[in-house]
Amino acid sequence: MLGPTALACIWLGAGPWTALIAVSVALLAWEWVRLCGLSTRALPGVAVPVAVLAAGTLAVAEQGRAALVLLVLLWAAAWWQAARMRGPGRPDLPAAWLAAGILYIGLAGIAMIELRHDNEAGRANVLFLVLVVWASDIGAYLTGRAFGGPRLAPSVSPNKTWSGAAGGLAAAIVAGVAAAAILAPGGASRAAAVAAMLGIMAQAGDLLESWIKRRFGVKDSSGLIPGHGGLLDRLDGLIAAAPVAALLAFMLGQGQPLWR
Repeated sequence: MLGPTALACIWLGAGPWTALIAVSVALLAWEWVRLCGLSTRALPGVAVPVAVLAAGTLAVAEQGRAALVLLVLLWAAAWWQAARMRGPGRPDLPAAWLAAGILYIGLAGIAMIELRHDNEAGRANVLFLVLVVWASDIGAYLTGRAFGGPRLAPSVSPNKTWSGAAGGLAAAIVAGVAAAAILAPGGASRAAAVAAMLGIMAQAGDLLESWIKRRFGVKDSSGLIPGHGGLLDRLDGLIAAAPVAALLAFMLGQGQPLWR
């Protein structure tokens, strides 16, 4: 259900995509606050969804730089507020972890909004990003299951292997070259390079999410998606790859596909 919904929103335009991102970051923020053992109904937990949605609102208004500045300011404010609320009844309040969620989720949200709001290349760039990340995840899973071998990071994620990482990278490159050829032909070698970079970031995001869950001692970020865990479990690669794609799009300028 998530895949077709995302593709439909990307295709229909910036409005539907922005609405999907707003719902997604709100749920991601809820999961993050829950991991920290807090509630989004009161301070300091409520600061996370408020911060990411406020920054996202500026991004929708084409104020990307202001959105980033606001995100950093709200991150600092949330950290200070959470640290100030520590006391005899709450000695282990995770101030730094709680505030980190604002940057972790907020940067990805702003990036995905900014990418799609490019009227000329937004659809192609977001489709390219999503397809590459999906291909990386699927390729890593299938190759790792088929070939096994040495563990990639046993202390962080015991099930991930070097063969899976190689398979995921190869799948990301193939998907990127194929997507570029369909969406905006030309620049196959650059498409392969950009897809490889995004594929590596997606796998790094997967490992980061595994490390975060180990830090909190949980198997899944939530039970939001029955049988599949939470949104953080499903979107970890995209959360890491989206800011890189948005930075590349910013460097290339408006209207330019990521692989040109």
